[in-house]
Amino acid sequence: MQLDAEPLVTALVEQIGKLPPETVLVGIHTGGVWVAERLHKTLRVILPPGKLAVTLHRDDFSKIGLHPQKKSTEMPFEIDGRHILLVDDVLNTGRTLRAALNELFDFGRPASVKLAVLVDRGRRELPFAADYIGATMALDAGQELVLSNDNNHLRFVVQEKSH
Repeated sequence: MQLDAEPLVTALVEQIGKLPPETVLVGIHTGGVWVAERLHKTLRVILPPGKLAVTLHRDDFSKIGLHPQKKSTEMPFEIDGRHILLVDDVLNTGRTLRAALNELFDFGRPASVKLAVLVDRGRRELPFAADYIGATMALDAGQELVLSNDNNHLRFVVQEKSH
């Protein structure tokens, strides 16, 4: 099953509105980076978005292993004292977000961090909530949402989890 994610990006933009000029966007690899890049253009944020690779901060290596793709964190700005809008494609258990905050704080101490996600699955294992949500979607525990970027068109595919 496929789901067009473009209306969810529009919903996020409408919720976020105008950001203070000192706000920067940081996307979590990989889907969150695509969404952050789209929000950056639409919201006209001055500085380019940062990119977070959370692999080294994950607490579930024994379950998912290390991904072979080379992803690296890129922060084209100083973190200290900045207001950050952290962006991801899906918020599920909260474990990716925990890893992202650990990685982010390795670079400094932001003034604040808010979270924007395209989809909130609502199956929290850690106490996190998004400030901006494109949609809430309940899926079976054995399913996952995978965001693809085909010619700059964002689309979700619902897949059975591979173990």
